[in-house]
Amino acid sequence: MNRGFFHSIALFCLLLLATGCSNFQQLLKSNDVSKKYKAALEYYEQDEFYRASQLFDQVTDLLAGTEEAEKALFYRAKSHFMQGNYILSDAYFRNFYTVYPRSPFAEEAMFLQAQSLYEQSPSYEEDQTPTITAIEAYEEFLIRYPTSERATEANRVLEELYTKLDRKDFNQAQLYYKLRYWRSAAVALNNFLQEHASSPYAEEAAYLRFDAQYRFALESVPSKQEERYDLALDYFQSFVDMYPESRYKRDAERVFDSVQSALADMRKSKQQNS
Repeated sequence: MNRGFFHSIALFCLLLLATGCSNFQQLLKSNDVSKKYKAALEYYEQDEFYRASQLFDQVTDLLAGTEEAEKALFYRAKSHFMQGNYILSDAYFRNFYTVYPRSPFAEEAMFLQAQSLYEQSPSYEEDQTPTITAIEAYEEFLIRYPTSERATEANRVLEELYTKLDRKDFNQAQLYYKLRYWRSAAVALNNFLQEHASSPYAEEAAYLRFDAQYRFALESVPSKQEERYDLALDYFQSFVDMYPESRYKRDAERVFDSVQSALADMRKSKQQNS
């Protein structure tokens, strides 16, 4: 094939593109709501979500009270969702299932509204208000549609979001440990374990709580050391009861030996001075 043939093909494609753009621009300027709505549906079916959303944005409110209003509102929301416009899709899906709670699209709308919030959930280092909002949305979905085919996915995402919250809280507690603020670390890690007992970070938190309490006792004034070492022993016992095969077991046993040795020395000294 010669260059002329390829040049003709390229030119033809450019003409089609230009014609399509021209037709779309005419649709945007048109006052024919019915024609715009029909074209929006066609664009949506062709996965041209940007053009579909542009037209749905123009006609949805104008279709209020008509037979087409329900479908227009749903596809408007979904067109934005498919483009990653999650702030808009969140608002539009929420509006949809509020206005049409018995619609055949209501279940999907509620799920995708939760998904829109999930997509806005930031990394664990940042403020987790959007994550909490997403959790609430998924839980509301599961309450309303407990037997939904989407329930498995909703539960999977919920577990992911809860783990993200766990990680943020664990990292905040762990930071005290890294900064060698032993008392604060022990308290924060103890609070974490009380609130997140089943967390994937609970095992490490239990070990660090024990170690932080030991170090806090070690640096305490002599009159406070014994009771603080005793609390460390309680934390050790709790740790080995919960995680008998822990990867931190050897480290914990070395710290335990240090606690036992310190207490033995203290009690021997008491006996000698009595």
